Amino acid sequence: MNGLDVVRAAWRAFATHDADRISAVLTEDAEWLAPPGNATATALDRPSHMIGREAITRFLAEDFSRLFAADVDVTFRAFHVAGEHVIVEETMTATLADGRPYANDYCLVFELRDGLVHRVREYLDTARGHRMVFGDTAR
Repeated sequence: MNGLDVVRAAWRAFATHDADRISAVLTEDAEWLAPPGNATATALDRPSHMIGREAITRFLAEDFSRLFAADVDVTFRAFHVAGEHVIVEETMTATLADGRPYANDYCLVFELRDGLVHRVREYLDTARGHRMVFGDTAR
């Protein structure tokens, strides 16, 4: 499987919220690095830097839907592949647990190892995320 296929398979697994399927696409020592203090980590009281297959799997299988409760949709804008690195440009929309809409653009850099996701570096508009998740009380 080439890098693009690995990342597409990972996204399909993530979307299922099935722990076994998610775990199967991650290295044991996988990491997911998001900006410190981002709205998702803050709202769910989770770290912005998740370390290990178990932590990432728990977040995607259990925690994610506590905030993004319904209508989650990811629109992929572009994929850029360079060897074991795949950059994904996307927009995620959802309905938050309190019923408000969420929409934000993301850029994710996937680093692969042995046909699995080893590291994800996530970039997004953190101020916009805070406004949508916390309303006018956002920083």
